[in-house]
Amino acid sequence: MVKTAVPGTQPLPLEGVRVIDFSQLLPGPFATQMLGELGADVIKVERPGIGDPSRHNQPRYRENSVYFNAVNANKRSIALDLTQQAGRAVVRRLLEDADVAIESYRPGGACKLGIDYSTIRSFNPRIVYCSISGFGQSGPLSHIAGHDLVIQGLTGLMGCDLEDINPPAVPGFQAADFAGALFAVIGVQAGLAQRAKTGVGCEVDLAMFEALYNMCLIPLSSAFAHMAGHSGEPRMESFGGNPRYSTYRTRDGKPVAVTLLETKAWREFCAHIGRPDLVSEDETPADRLSAHGERHGVYRDALAEYCRSYTWSEIMHHMEQTGIAICPVCTPDEAVALPHVAARNVINQIDHPIEGRIPHLVNPLARAGLARHSHRPAPGLGEHAEEILLALGYSRGQVSELRQKKVI
Repeated sequence: MVKTAVPGTQPLPLEGVRVIDFSQLLPGPFATQMLGELGADVIKVERPGIGDPSRHNQPRYRENSVYFNAVNANKRSIALDLTQQAGRAVVRRLLEDADVAIESYRPGGACKLGIDYSTIRSFNPRIVYCSISGFGQSGPLSHIAGHDLVIQGLTGLMGCDLEDINPPAVPGFQAADFAGALFAVIGVQAGLAQRAKTGVGCEVDLAMFEALYNMCLIPLSSAFAHMAGHSGEPRMESFGGNPRYSTYRTRDGKPVAVTLLETKAWREFCAHIGRPDLVSEDETPADRLSAHGERHGVYRDALAEYCRSYTWSEIMHHMEQTGIAICPVCTPDEAVALPHVAARNVINQIDHPIEGRIPHLVNPLARAGLARHSHRPAPGLGEHAEEILLALGYSRGQVSELRQKKVI
């Protein structure tokens, strides 16, 4: 009989792995938080007095940034002035036995501080080193700041519907930041797996641009066809040109999203509304992501009429009862209040020493026992400095001296 592991009874996959985190803002901190959720011990190295700039982002809880708390849980913080030799000496000790180092400086920035891969590898060849930048450590755009909007603009993702919307709306989701974070986690885990076989670490040059570009198969599909000498038409319609994959308004003026791509789903919807005439018997699998030609207007009118016949709440009820994928577009407040979110334990409440009870997103892998379900709160700036330094062999007197010199 095959035994099945019970979630919460097995060691987490990265227990025993030490990560030194020099990153700030979103991609790096989100990646290192995930590594912490998978069991790693993450030490966040920040600038004294300022810390990670995202500590100062709005909105806030009682005192601290919601954003910072959302991507820096399960970490310990030490504030170090890396422009001072004493600060670099501390970092050297931190890195000597570390498994992973992650930084998000512009190319060349880590080298100026003595925390680049070549330097660390010289005394710790087992290090798995990940640099997260906008466009990578080389290439004509490598010196450009890695802001999400400029990266999304260059991947082709925002340029798919310029015939109808020009200029396009600013995306509400930081796709490049999160793509970079996810590939960083994958890269670190792959580097650790490779090290287990070879005994040596590696350098991961992770460009957010390439991470998002790698996810843009659908936006780039027609361009790929052009590169191979083909027309690229009709293009794959997933940007509003397909009436069965688009947005509409309800009777009370709220938005809904329609996703009736598959023929089976379309047939079920047409039967539900008593419109069998909308079903085309000669529809092929290739039509599911098309604009539907001469039937485009008929489909769009029928869907618009259906949506404006009901309120937002009624649409939600219909979806739950029928399984037909026409759903309300939620505001953030509506999204966190969804019963499905509660049923799946997507949001957990944690106790913060300053903020009280605050919400935190649960890693989707927690259900499998591969990630923590409950988080430790994000650390205060330099909160764990003494604890970390004492573990490195510094005496309390040396710690006090470092404080006096404003190294920590």
